[in-house]
Amino acid sequence: MTSMPLTELQTSPLAHWLTPDWPVPSCVRAVCTTRTGGVSKSPFDSMNVGLHVGDAPADAQHNRALLAQTIGVKPVFLNQVHGWQVSQLDALSAPIEEVATADASITCSTGLACTIMVADCLPVLFCSADGGVVGAAHAGWRGLLGFNGHGVLEAIVQEARAVRASSAPCLVWLGPCIGPSAFEVGEEVRQAFVSQSSAAQSAFFPMGEKKWLADLALLARQRLQALGVDAMYGNDSSSDWCTVNNASRFFSHRRDRVSGRFAAAIWRTD
Repeated sequence: MTSMPLTELQTSPLAHWLTPDWPVPSCVRAVCTTRTGGVSKSPFDSMNVGLHVGDAPADAQHNRALLAQTIGVKPVFLNQVHGWQVSQLDALSAPIEEVATADASITCSTGLACTIMVADCLPVLFCSADGGVVGAAHAGWRGLLGFNGHGVLEAIVQEARAVRASSAPCLVWLGPCIGPSAFEVGEEVRQAFVSQSSAAQSAFFPMGEKKWLADLALLARQRLQALGVDAMYGNDSSSDWCTVNNASRFFSHRRDRVSGRFAAAIWRTD
């Protein structure tokens, strides 16, 4: 597994956005916005793309349009519910508004971007080795855990492989999320993961009676490795990637309670 440092998107007029540093084919592009560069007012300042968080709708829509203008394709947002449903997108289902209740999307089309919103949960971007299919997943602990070992990561990898009719390798980039120094969970969360895989024990650190600190990014990497995904980049669980502890850069619902959402998007070009 390779881990890359955070890199700023220098080709964008909003130079504070992040671009994944990973060896994808030249037809694939991706970006992760931060909390700066938009028009939303405090406490949603300023690049909030969430329509459901209490921000002025016109400001959030302006920010979404700014994202679309900057990346040059239509970002397709989802109605996210902390589940593991995957929506397959095509050029006919690509307005900027939410189009499906799901926590992941994939596409083989050009002209649109699989896009998810986060503010502590883990954004995960996917790309087949040949660049023929791309996808994005919203992985909070509930969606990551799923049911009977089948969560959002298992679902999107399975869907992507089915679309390509192949078990060819894919590349994955993990974006910013709540870090292991800030993600406090109860014993029931730890037990739920450990009951599915004993390896998950290494992602939990005791902090008192029936309280644990959890490494969400590590849990995701473990599940991806179990799926045969070895080419993983981005979030290595270090402090630079923590949404809670980098208040000037990232939104965090856990830290602020009232918070905006930043976006991670991936798309194919001609």
